[in-house]
Amino acid sequence: MNVFERYAPFIQDYIYRSGWQSLRGVQNAAGEALFGTEENVLLTASTASGKTEAAFFPILTLLDENPSRTVGVLYIAPLKALINDQFGRLNELCEEEGIPVTRWHGDAAQSKKRKLLKKPSGILQITPESLESLMINKHMEIPSLFGDLRFIVIDEIHSLLRADRGLQTFCLIERLCRLAGCSPRRVGLSATIGNPEEAGKFLAAGSSRGTLIPKFDGGKEIWRLSMEHFYNTAPQADEGREVPVETPRPEPATDTAPRAADPGMGYIFEHTRGKKCLIFSNSREECEAVCQNLRQYCEAVGEPDRFLIHHGNLSASYRESAEEEMKDDDSLQSVCATATLELGIDIGRLERAFHIDAPYTVSGFLQRLGRTGRRGSPSEMWFVMREEHQEARAMLPDSIPWHLIQGIALVQLYIEERFVEPPRMDRLPYSLLYHQTMSTLASCGEMTPGELASRVLILNCFHRVSREDYRILLRHLLKTDHIQQTENGGLIVGLSGERVVNTYKFYAVFQENVEYTVHAGSEQLGTIVKPPPIGDKIAIAGRVWVVEEVDHKRRELYCTLVKGNIPAYFGDVAGDIHTRILERMAGVLNEKKYYPYLMRHAVCRLQEARESFLKSGMSEKPLISLGGKMWALFPWVGSYAFLAMERFLKIRCGQRLGLKGLETSRPYYMQFTMQVSEHAFYEIVCEEAEMEFDPLELVYPKEVPVFEKYDPYLPEELVRKGFAYGVLDVTGMKQRVQSWNRFILNRN
Repeated sequence: MNVFERYAPFIQDYIYRSGWQSLRGVQNAAGEALFGTEENVLLTASTASGKTEAAFFPILTLLDENPSRTVGVLYIAPLKALINDQFGRLNELCEEEGIPVTRWHGDAAQSKKRKLLKKPSGILQITPESLESLMINKHMEIPSLFGDLRFIVIDEIHSLLRADRGLQTFCLIERLCRLAGCSPRRVGLSATIGNPEEAGKFLAAGSSRGTLIPKFDGGKEIWRLSMEHFYNTAPQADEGREVPVETPRPEPATDTAPRAADPGMGYIFEHTRGKKCLIFSNSREECEAVCQNLRQYCEAVGEPDRFLIHHGNLSASYRESAEEEMKDDDSLQSVCATATLELGIDIGRLERAFHIDAPYTVSGFLQRLGRTGRRGSPSEMWFVMREEHQEARAMLPDSIPWHLIQGIALVQLYIEERFVEPPRMDRLPYSLLYHQTMSTLASCGEMTPGELASRVLILNCFHRVSREDYRILLRHLLKTDHIQQTENGGLIVGLSGERVVNTYKFYAVFQENVEYTVHAGSEQLGTIVKPPPIGDKIAIAGRVWVVEEVDHKRRELYCTLVKGNIPAYFGDVAGDIHTRILERMAGVLNEKKYYPYLMRHAVCRLQEARESFLKSGMSEKPLISLGGKMWALFPWVGSYAFLAMERFLKIRCGQRLGLKGLETSRPYYMQFTMQVSEHAFYEIVCEEAEMEFDPLELVYPKEVPVFEKYDPYLPEELVRKGFAYGVLDVTGMKQRVQSWNRFILNRN
């Protein structure tokens, strides 16, 4: 098929105007899949490879040939910023042909939404949360809006594969299609899919179609990577030590960082000068601290402030001004950011990204690396790994630079195996079950229990939920007045349920903290958790402010700008680290090779860590004596298997081991004292792992492990069951323990 000739004339004109010489591989492959079949399509190609155009050129051609009577394309994206960015690109493509493109999210104009409701057509761009709101508040409009919907495009689909938000999105797609009586094709877009077949099943779930995953030559990926390590105070790891290999050196920099500068921060300060960069952190707190430090360095050396900030707790105006500044190709500002700038927003010609410590996932690393390297330049990332010097009496586990080893493992896993975290398919999402039950009742009104079950349990993501579990949930919700039974025997939302449902925060299934809006004069800065007393200081928007007034009823805080440097707090952030990453970390410590992207300090720090690894015996066995009855266990398993192992040791093995004082640095190691020998440890834990036991036994008596947002509204038995069967990776934990049988055999 000649895909270009198949495109509608206005698409061909757009390509000519854009000066394209030929179509890319992804565009030819997508065109053949979308023009030549009726299947769903998963497009996975590197960042800035033209996936959006690859999907929309054939979709808009098909709609041009056979116009839809309603909205023809529903585009779902995980971030408002991504929708805003794609809106400009799609609008330019569709404007001349008169195809309307409408944004539907909290910051979008109401007038445009009203216009769409009056005359549904074209492309509707929406977040999962706004789609939830639309399903509840415009329930009666769904058939007229989407009755002839042809395509659903899900951008950055990888970000929806491992959490409730993704399951919510596909619940909403199924509900919308059933209500509107339509059967659209689904098109998933992503740069970072590790297991395309599993992701294809996820994309197709609940539809009547399979998924095509086009194969094409995406060209050669070229990266510029560097990874350096810094102690926060002198001396550095290479002082007084011979460097074992020739190491790359960063480009020379004019060393103007203040003398008292933190070495890692000084390194970033120097190597962002005269460039447009992103500086990624794993948390909003760290992002604030980094921005404060770098701005203070500017002030100390008399430079204009050249650092911006972008994270989820900042106001829309702060985030959007940072995005606009970065889109300016002449700008030499750098942005301190979290995952909010990880997804596919085009922020112009970025020269490099920095990353402080290691990301949690290979997917996150690839997405953040992919922010750079657009418009023909190679992708470039500089990792900056920081740690404090260990105390002279520090225990063995503290001698391992975990973030440095994790960073190397992430990079090597992708280079060697093209590994990216797979979808989490077989969970028990009871929190989401509550949410979709309440959403269905809020949108549809009174239903019999049977009708409600037939609407909710049929959704694909609840395939593991039994009808008995659902009866338990409904009885509990009746008891707690989240739902009520009418005289006719139907169910409606109850008074307690209305307090949950009748707020915009209900639309989201991800966990949120109770937040206070921060104002400085007429300017809204963003939100924080746990406001301090009046007179104390807070950190937000990369600066420090003194609190002048707190309105607890309205959850508002008023402050003024001051100088200083203090930590911020926005709530806890958990990392989901896959077992393959921990296994590769063990490999990094155990092998002798060095990696071409490691800089001088990092090479020496890795050498130190490998020496500790070998001397301690960690290379041969997971259990290491720390002296006396104190032991350290290095299981090399991911976050959820590690969590299961903690509980397994305490609950199933604790008494037999004489286990006490178990402390963890999840998911790297555990420390504890025990009364038995090393050999007895292996015998006991292997014997217990061989026994059949219910994962519910790993939940403590009377414990209700609230893990997801709506768990507090569930009956306790479902919370416990969801945690035991859906969160804890008991299978992964058992497999690792059973591999330790060899230590018993060796002894015999």
